[in-house]
Amino acid sequence: MLEVRVLGPLEVLANGATLPLGTRKQQTVLAMLAVQSGRVVGLEELIDELWPADPPASAVPNARTYAANLRRLFDATGPASGLIRRQGDGYLLVAERSDVDLHAFLDDCQAARDLRAGGEPLKAATVLAGALARWRGPMLAGVTQGPVLAARSAALEEERLVATEDLADIHLELGQPAEAARLMRDHTHMHPLRERAYGLLMRAQVAAGDVAGALRAYTAARRALGEELGIEPGPELRRLHRAALKPAAEPVPVAPPEPPAPVPSWLPRRVADFTGRSHLVARLLRAGREAGDHPVIQVIDGMAGSGKTALAVHVAHQLAEHYPDAQLFIDLQGHGESSPVEPAAALVTLLRQIGVPAERIPADVYDRIALWRNELARRRTVVVLDNAAGTDQVTPLLPTAPGSVVLVTSRRRLAALEGGHLESLPLLPPGEAIDLLANAVGPERVRAEPEAAGRVVARCGYLPLAIRLAGARLAHRPGWRLADLADRLGHQATVLAELTAENRSIASAFGLSYAPLREPAKKMFRLLGLWPGEHFPIEAAAALSGLTLAEARRVIDELVDRHLVEEPDAGRFRLHDLMREYAQALALAVDRPAEREAAVRGVLDHYLQSVAAVTEPMEPAALRRHIALGQPLRPDLLDEQGVVDSDWLERENGNVRALVRHAEQTGHDEYAWRMARAPWRFHYLRGYIDDIVELHECGLRAAERLKDDTAIASMHNYLASGLQRVGRSQEAVHHLEIAIKLRERTGDLGGAGQSRANAASVYWMLGRFEEAASINLMALAESWRLGGDLSVLLILPNLGIPLMYLGRLDEALRAHRWHLFLARQQGDYYHMAQALGHIGAVRVRMDDPLGAIRVIKASVALKKRIGIRLGVAESFNDLGCAYQRLGHLVEAERMHRLALVEAAAVGHRSIDVTTLNDLGLTLALGDRCRAAIETHEQALALATRIGNPYEQGRALSGIAACRVDENPVEARRHWERALALFRQMNVPEQHEVERRLAGLAPAVPH
Repeated sequence: MLEVRVLGPLEVLANGATLPLGTRKQQTVLAMLAVQSGRVVGLEELIDELWPADPPASAVPNARTYAANLRRLFDATGPASGLIRRQGDGYLLVAERSDVDLHAFLDDCQAARDLRAGGEPLKAATVLAGALARWRGPMLAGVTQGPVLAARSAALEEERLVATEDLADIHLELGQPAEAARLMRDHTHMHPLRERAYGLLMRAQVAAGDVAGALRAYTAARRALGEELGIEPGPELRRLHRAALKPAAEPVPVAPPEPPAPVPSWLPRRVADFTGRSHLVARLLRAGREAGDHPVIQVIDGMAGSGKTALAVHVAHQLAEHYPDAQLFIDLQGHGESSPVEPAAALVTLLRQIGVPAERIPADVYDRIALWRNELARRRTVVVLDNAAGTDQVTPLLPTAPGSVVLVTSRRRLAALEGGHLESLPLLPPGEAIDLLANAVGPERVRAEPEAAGRVVARCGYLPLAIRLAGARLAHRPGWRLADLADRLGHQATVLAELTAENRSIASAFGLSYAPLREPAKKMFRLLGLWPGEHFPIEAAAALSGLTLAEARRVIDELVDRHLVEEPDAGRFRLHDLMREYAQALALAVDRPAEREAAVRGVLDHYLQSVAAVTEPMEPAALRRHIALGQPLRPDLLDEQGVVDSDWLERENGNVRALVRHAEQTGHDEYAWRMARAPWRFHYLRGYIDDIVELHECGLRAAERLKDDTAIASMHNYLASGLQRVGRSQEAVHHLEIAIKLRERTGDLGGAGQSRANAASVYWMLGRFEEAASINLMALAESWRLGGDLSVLLILPNLGIPLMYLGRLDEALRAHRWHLFLARQQGDYYHMAQALGHIGAVRVRMDDPLGAIRVIKASVALKKRIGIRLGVAESFNDLGCAYQRLGHLVEAERMHRLALVEAAAVGHRSIDVTTLNDLGLTLALGDRCRAAIETHEQALALATRIGNPYEQGRALSGIAACRVDENPVEARRHWERALALFRQMNVPEQHEVERRLAGLAPAVPH
């Protein structure tokens, strides 16, 4: 079963499973085909949509690549195979209309209109409700839209609004005004300029007897139309307004006065559906019930909305039977809009709560403290001091004699409070968060949509107040599914506006924590909202804010104490997701654009300089020249942050990725491409190949906007290194060819030679060994001609490898030995490790397994020491081949399988396929033919997918060798296919296959 969804986030589902759709550009292509399914979309249309203003020179091949990638993705999945078809100069999405939710929606709307016209309004309502349920959010949410998609989205949004209003009209026709009113209340709130919707709402409310509601709807319509459009409501709304004014208003009954609160219990009503925190509740109850010869003072702190007050009140109610003389509560307003309650005033309230007459309360504050403590000493009392501002406010209110338990809540850490046991309230675990949501919306709704429930609580950041507000929103909208709310929370620019109910909101709760801050702390908090990563070190906060490291540390400590910033690990800080959105909104509202720009530029520059400090020793001279690194904006931070090394970059790698994306998305293009290039060697050595591809794609877009040919060439060159490693060799060649042309055009002959050498390394992966060897021999000669301007260290390994595959082993060994000699001279451990590994691989083929094992083990040790994870997999496999030559098959298999584990960890598909074939040979030598065939078949599938003809031939030959006894005809067919591949590449394996074929009986004539 296949579904293509555009009414919300773009999705393709095959048998219920969501398929990967690739890059944003690929998604735009798919969206264009989906909204016009059944019609050929021309290449020029795609280009106009992908690049509406200024298409690059590579627009045509890029657009074809995006379409081809989508075809490969879908063809690899059975149900989606053939979904996209190339036709002429364009592409066609081949699907039934009912399989594309857009067309299904339009067909359902038309069917509903036909049913209504035919006198079947009930059926029409059912069909129309089903059509509207197909919408999962804004059309093509998250997809970059050009002119066609934007226009189509606007048109479909209008269709949806009309369908919603039609459904309300049908409900009125069926005598269901409550349903119509429910639909139109939300509808007019979200779309306040639709007169028809206000008219439907007024008709529904009058029909339901809610005349006051209808008049309020008219007032809201008049205000919205006047403020936004400068017009009065139309004649239909005015007519409905006059009709609503006719009935006489009924007198409103006066509610009887509420009974006074019971005394001596002043606790607020407990939360009926209090959920979770079971271990903490048990701990607090145990401390309260097992009090000895001293009062119990428990301090509960945490961020706004974490449920401190609910927890304290819940515990206080459960302790009431142990403290029957009084249960007291006071809001100290430590984080309210008004000033905190002074201790003297708080004492008056508390003394009155326990029944002390006003005339007995002394004027002097110290006398009040003494009276309060004497009264508590005579009673067993539980006291909740809620919302404390600080230690000085709380200390005068604490008892000194046993018999009382005090629960203090605060958004600040009251570390200086003597005698208090501190409990910081964490976020809810996911399971308890879902339970809390179930209490608000009903457990049956959560059971029906468990995945959507998980998305809702995750987007609420597992914060109790946010979950309660989200649940309240959903509980009052029975027509919404949990998935509807999850989509709204997931695709809003900010969820803070969604998380509100009456006068309660997350934003207002956060605002009460923000308001008391000193100005430096306020500014720091706002600017932290611009941080695009997850955790951040103190240096990032200093770079954002412009403060010195010492000043930034003091301010961060203040924010941590007030639970506006979290410190999950020592020296690593983060903002809760909702707090980050709140801070970002404040920054956009309060700070000038120039201040925000300076903050972002400051942190980008600091990270670029820090990353370069780590990776420059890995690429002496080359890196600084390539990225033209200028002077740091904040040299003081670089000096004070201490040593930055590979471990530092490992910790910060996620932040580096986020900063590159942020720089590219916010127009800091100079930083985007430089920050993509700076960590390249680190990513390459550690096997972070996906990072290389993603970051250099970002960097390439930035460089193209700058029209900087040097930067563009660099991005193409290093992007190719990642694409090659993940088996996308043809794409790698395309990028390298562009890099060569650009570097030649700009006069960078050394860079052009480097890109040619890199292209040669891709050619041998594509089986073009002679071409690769020839290019590297010419590059070597050119290097000497230019006086060593080109790096011989890069050329020699790329020369030795294709020579090895061509069977020119002595020449290959000389190249790798020369490589090792030069690496030792320059003290370059990376190239020493690589050269040793390559020498070992050649020695295996020269039938010197013992010599091979010796140098390969040295290579592995050196690679592990300097962190070259990428090469370890290759060396493990070569060790397996050496043990195979010695007949040590158990050890050979172990090494092959270790190589597969390492290769999988770094995403190196070329090593994967080579290792699978070598493992298959080892299994075959151990008479495990069935396992060998399966392994070679895996290799064949992978080699075919990544376009590696050499390994295809090896896989075919291995399968033939295992099947020759049981099925010589099939074995001949496999060997003949292998021979065709080997002859085309002119590799020695062709002679072995020719010998095998010669030994078989003649082929059966056709």
